[in-house]
Amino acid sequence: MMEQRISLVTLGVANVATARAFYERLGWTASSASMDEVVFFDMGGWMFGLYGQSNLSKDSGLTENKPVPGGITLAYNTRSREEVDHFMDEVKEAGATILASPVEMPWGGYVGYFADPDGHPWEISWVPHFPILEDGRLEIPK
Repeated sequence: MMEQRISLVTLGVANVATARAFYERLGWTASSASMDEVVFFDMGGWMFGLYGQSNLSKDSGLTENKPVPGGITLAYNTRSREEVDHFMDEVKEAGATILASPVEMPWGGYVGYFADPDGHPWEISWVPHFPILEDGRLEIPK
């Protein structure tokens, strides 16, 4: 049986250097395994990668139907409601496009959305019943 885990999430980007600079402006540190063609960020148990979209399409065999941003949403959960506003301001300053300003959700959370320079949508949210553990992992009740 295949283990229940994700090892690496890779975003196809128009320009690896530009994408890397955006995430580094957010304070992220690229792994020493990074190269000009691909960048890795250690996410504490899994990796986040940036890879040229043309190379990703070629490698995956999806050259005819090039994937477009928006088919998935990445999420960054915060430890407090106030951090949502703080980080939305930070990503905007770093060059992100705000897709939806934070709003109170009917289920009790607080959520906003932005797109990175390649249009990949991200959610920044505070979910009071999914606390962030000291090591940064999200605790979801069983």
